Formats: sequence, C-alpha cells, structure tokens
Amino acid sequence: MAKSSIMNPNARAALDKFKMEAANEVGVNLKQGYNGDLTSKQAGSVGGQMVRKMIKSYEDGIQ
Repeated sequence: MAKSSIMNPNARAALDKFKMEAANEVGVNLKQGYNGDLTSKQAGSVGGQMVRKMIKSYEDGIQ
C-alpha cells in the first residue's frame, strides 16, 4: 500500500503526534510504525477522536 504524499515534510510528524494524542485520549496504545494488531474498534475510535478534535478546532477558530 502506498503512503499518501504530503507536501510539507513537517506535516507527517505533526499528523503522527496528533494521532498519538488522540489514541491516548481514548485509551488505545499505539506504537511507532505499523499498528496492524489493532482491532477495527480501536482503530475506529482513534480515527473518530481525531475527527472530533479537528471539528472542535475548526469551530473554535471561526468564533
């Protein structure tokens, strides 16, 4: 599977940090690199938390 290309090289590190923070908030232990041992439920809860945080950040920014 090919990784998506990111224009800004610092963006990958920022996204990884953001993902780790979201995982900690929902109680999922991620490790650096491949996390293929996660259940669908765990992966979904991390992704859902990331979306919630992005929406909140956007809403806070437009007020």
